[in-house]
Amino acid sequence: MNWLAIWVTFKLACLTAGVLLVVGLPIAYWLTFSKRRWKFIVESVVALPLVLPPTVLGFYILVAIGPHSPVGRFYTDLVGHPLPFTFEGLLVASIFYSLPLCRATVRRSL
Repeated sequence: MNWLAIWVTFKLACLTAGVLLVVGLPIAYWLTFSKRRWKFIVESVVALPLVLPPTVLGFYILVAIGPHSPVGRFYTDLVGHPLPFTFEGLLVASIFYSLPLCRATVRRSL
């Protein structure tokens, strides 16, 4: 049995849940109770993973965090290695993919 795969999955799940608690709860609270005029833009970006197929979403994330994008260049300059195909890149994609589910759960509980 490959315990490394199980360990990486467990680590990813725990870190994603922790980041979603820190980032997802305030976003969901703000989206629920905000009266701002441009709230629909944030709602659209948060709901994007529900609308796009996973392969298209993965491609967009790769383009957004790739070495030729501003985010990718900033991360490479900061850390020293590119973000795609690393655990950190997997964590970013997992958070982005799970954010609408977190928002929906928190919104129903408020």
